[in-house]
Amino acid sequence: MIEFIPLFMFIIVCLVLMLGYPVAFSLAGTALIFAFIGATANVFDPSLLGAFPSRIFGVMTNVTLIAVPLFVFMGVMLEKSRLAEDLLDSMAALFGRRRGGLGYAVVIVGMLLAASTGIVGATVVTMGLMSLPTMLKHKYNPALATGTICATGTLGQIIPPSIALVLLGDILSTAYQQAQINQGIFSPKTISVGDLFVGALVPGMILVALYLLYIFIYSSIKPTVAPAYEDNKNVSAIHILSNLLPPLALIFLVLGSILAGAATPTEAAAVGALGATTIALCKQQLTLSRLREVVRETLKITSMVFMILLGATLFSLVFRGYGGDELVQSLFVDMPGGRVGALLVVMAVIFLLGFILDFIEITFVVVPIVGPILLAMGFDPIWLGIMIAVNLQTSFLTPPFGFALFYLRGVAPKEISTATIYRGVAPFILIQLFLLFLMARWPTIVTWLPEQIYN
Repeated sequence: MIEFIPLFMFIIVCLVLMLGYPVAFSLAGTALIFAFIGATANVFDPSLLGAFPSRIFGVMTNVTLIAVPLFVFMGVMLEKSRLAEDLLDSMAALFGRRRGGLGYAVVIVGMLLAASTGIVGATVVTMGLMSLPTMLKHKYNPALATGTICATGTLGQIIPPSIALVLLGDILSTAYQQAQINQGIFSPKTISVGDLFVGALVPGMILVALYLLYIFIYSSIKPTVAPAYEDNKNVSAIHILSNLLPPLALIFLVLGSILAGAATPTEAAAVGALGATTIALCKQQLTLSRLREVVRETLKITSMVFMILLGATLFSLVFRGYGGDELVQSLFVDMPGGRVGALLVVMAVIFLLGFILDFIEITFVVVPIVGPILLAMGFDPIWLGIMIAVNLQTSFLTPPFGFALFYLRGVAPKEISTATIYRGVAPFILIQLFLLFLMARWPTIVTWLPEQIYN
């Protein structure tokens, strides 16, 4: 019975989180309660908790994680600088007169925002406030409109520079080294956040293309769901370029510097933060009060991320103290289907946990437990990371608990029912599952570009 205590820990923490308690304190509190009970019953060595301060120091000195507040600052600054409004205005003028044109505009703007900000919640809310009223006004099918906004809002999960990929890359790097050491390889290879950024580019572009293809086919078969409209507003090419160039230049600076090897992701994040500030300054959107608001929001989001990281670190420490990693490994070894069966189970568990946990909790709690085991089975770390990221992105959309659905529900008009939003995201969920199948069937979709760039 004692060997199943780690499993009980995991179940209890999920139940506590479902009750609505703060994530960081739920993880740390559950760990401390189980440690106290175990120490009292002489089944847990409390001296293991002495390793917690050194782990905190490890987080504090982790250069990769410095990218988190910088990317958050970049995203919040761009959100406050009316970049999204100007982009949508230009794209709607460019595509709006075509059948399905507003849908194309939303997808393209969502892609550019994802590559500029990397914050899912902010993108869904921003696009919901700006584009949903316009789409409904021009007689777009409410299900198609809401589904398109939710799906494109989650592109920030997979299109770099994504905060999810930064966190996932840091965790997978440690897991990959641990897996190699466990196999007796004492000069382990490493992977970086930059590797995940490069690996995510092709799948991200395929996903955007599939979204656009779906809107094109659906609007061609049933023109009434996404009608064209005549807009008397004539927008010059110079106006469109002036709105498109700043985000494109920022994306080029951030991703280009990483791909060229001129900067690490952390250094590129600093460039992105400075670039976002420059854009806001040039657009005359940067005031002292707005800067204060951006800094305060950055501090709030960054504090949340690192508090969850520390809570998850304490949870994993107690989890391993009870032999949780050995329990998971034995379950995977005895599982029918071998490495493929183990991967399917992990992906199914992550998908289901995505209903109740945010990607941060799953990245910090689940991936450190299952990552070393799967990587020791021979899975490519970059491929595994992108598979997990797309899987989490899909769970963001899946009813009834998908986070993107809650974000849009909060800003959608009352006449848009929750059932309509659920119906609208269903095709996009199938598209993302199709992408997962493609990557599983042809892993080179993920691994080809990193191999070409890094030889």
